[in-house]
Amino acid sequence: MYQSSLFEKPMSEPLASRMRPTKLSEVVGQTHLIGENKILRKIIESDNVTSMIFWGPPGVGKTTLARIIAHETKSEFITFSAVTSGIKEIKKVMEEAENNKKIGIKTIVFVDEIHRFNKAQQDAFLPYVEKGSIVLIGATTENPSFEINNALLSRCRVFVLKELSKDDILTLLKRAIQDERGFGKEKVEISEENLEIIAAFSNGDARSALTTLDMIITNAQINKDGTIKVTEEQIEECLTKKTLLYDKNGEEHYNIISALHKSMRNSDPDAAVYWLARMLEAGEDPLYIARRITRFASEDIGLADTNALNVAINVYQACHFIGMPECNVHLAEAVIYMSLAPKSNSCDVAYQKASSDAKKMLAEPVPLIIRNAPTKLMKDLNYGKGYQFAQDKKDKLTTMDCLPPSLLGKNYYTPSTQGNEVRFKQRLEQIKEWKRLHKIEEQKKTTNS
Repeated sequence: MYQSSLFEKPMSEPLASRMRPTKLSEVVGQTHLIGENKILRKIIESDNVTSMIFWGPPGVGKTTLARIIAHETKSEFITFSAVTSGIKEIKKVMEEAENNKKIGIKTIVFVDEIHRFNKAQQDAFLPYVEKGSIVLIGATTENPSFEINNALLSRCRVFVLKELSKDDILTLLKRAIQDERGFGKEKVEISEENLEIIAAFSNGDARSALTTLDMIITNAQINKDGTIKVTEEQIEECLTKKTLLYDKNGEEHYNIISALHKSMRNSDPDAAVYWLARMLEAGEDPLYIARRITRFASEDIGLADTNALNVAINVYQACHFIGMPECNVHLAEAVIYMSLAPKSNSCDVAYQKASSDAKKMLAEPVPLIIRNAPTKLMKDLNYGKGYQFAQDKKDKLTTMDCLPPSLLGKNYYTPSTQGNEVRFKQRLEQIKEWKRLHKIEEQKKTTNS
């Protein structure tokens, strides 16, 4: 936990910290929230701030907005760290906040990376948020629906912050060069093209862009007249390989596995291999991907190509045996196979239909005719009476009904016309027609007798 006066800026601070906006007019981007007559601006200007969650990618202004809110509303501002703040520290500060409330002082508690707080830590805030002792502002790069307790989330308004555009980043870089808080007291020569390179490298992250600029200017050539001249060669030396935007535990994790799944479903092997590479190069567990491919093999291919599941299982085993990086080729083989295989979701659809009925009709009794009768009492109660053993029949078929009476005639499995299912479709039609004709014959015999 850290408590401080707002906007401390010793000159030893990094450029990104020195250039942090101190008022709404300095904030770049997020116009959908803080533009004229937009919801968050109105809340701040009317001093009607309630607990909220800022959700967005890194470096888009979540912490900055929290600090500005505290400043604009003249509140005490307290920050918490998930790493150093335990339950005792949280409760101690909450008690101080309650005392502040009694004397008319509002307390804003800012929790950066709130998704890193465990359930107990999050629960510790709940009663104080409910009573209004504090205004909680949480910042997270993760989807709040997955990472924040429902009870706490229901008492907070979620604001989604967007990635900054290239033009937004350029504005910030130019400001840092001209503003005295940045390099305004220095003579810096840097071309528009080079600024655009830095902006593109930052991937919409203002903090990353300013940190990169700081590093480049600090290491740039100084001419005899004191001018700091930044060249493209120096920029290339300072910029490292761009980090892939991927968080194995966050929303992007789900976005990219979804992209892989949908690319295979759309029979697009090029896209599938690309999304596979995005995950593997970012450090995803190959076994996780192999498990998802195994699911896909039955969910989206199923009986249209029964070998798809064999391929998926074999690839899972290969990944388990040799791991990364060697197993990347096995996974590539799998996603290409799945992409090119004939598609059918008839198995998945059949189960979903049956599941829906099963949930609504959990008490449906098993027909007596297909019940086991291991005891005399069960036999006396007609368990298994009239059961027809298909293996003893010439066509290996019987007219016996296996569904509960209330579900007779229900069709759950409808084969597609893809791949192997053409053959399964023909077989199913033959079975249904055989049963229909033989039931008619049985009814005739019953009528005549």
